[in-house]
Amino acid sequence: MKLKLPDGNFAAYLFDCDGTVVDSMPLHYIAWKTALAEWDCPFPEDLFYSWGGKTVPDIISTLNTMHGLNMPIESLGVRKENLYFDLLPTLKAVPEVLVHIETQQGRIPFGIVSGSHRDSVIRSLTAVHLLDRFQTIVGAEDYERSKPAPDAFLIGAARLGVKPESCLVFEDTDLGIQAATAAGMASVRVPSPMERRSIVR
Repeated sequence: MKLKLPDGNFAAYLFDCDGTVVDSMPLHYIAWKTALAEWDCPFPEDLFYSWGGKTVPDIISTLNTMHGLNMPIESLGVRKENLYFDLLPTLKAVPEVLVHIETQQGRIPFGIVSGSHRDSVIRSLTAVHLLDRFQTIVGAEDYERSKPAPDAFLIGAARLGVKPESCLVFEDTDLGIQAATAAGMASVRVPSPMERRSIVR
């Protein structure tokens, strides 16, 4: 399966990390299921993917509201991230995106714009030997308004010294695509693992 890029000459590529550069969403889901099971909190797979782009605190807070729970946001977030880190030896890059990284490497600058914290992004990219490909990393600690607000992508463009309209965004979530559009950027959507499974069938 190939990604069809929009027409245009782009001066920079901005990538979401989880589910876009690295095929980490199945691993994140395992970590979530394990952590939330300790609180008897359900988290169906389709809901998990529909919430792609939400920050960890947002997810826990929303689940608390949905299920009338009082799960500790900070400590549960740390627990979930540590469970994810335990799975990193099995992490792989997304081949369809890696092709475009290899093609444009050294020609234009690349940035990561993620809803995860920088530490998680760095560990993921290190696990697949891609950390050195990116000139900047925008993590959840770098902005207040998360996707679908445009803030994170605008910060990424500014750090690379490129106008927003000259950036192409690679994203796997609806929230991410909405954020890119709000930032005035063209985008290409990376199918989720669930969508890729259905294509294979």
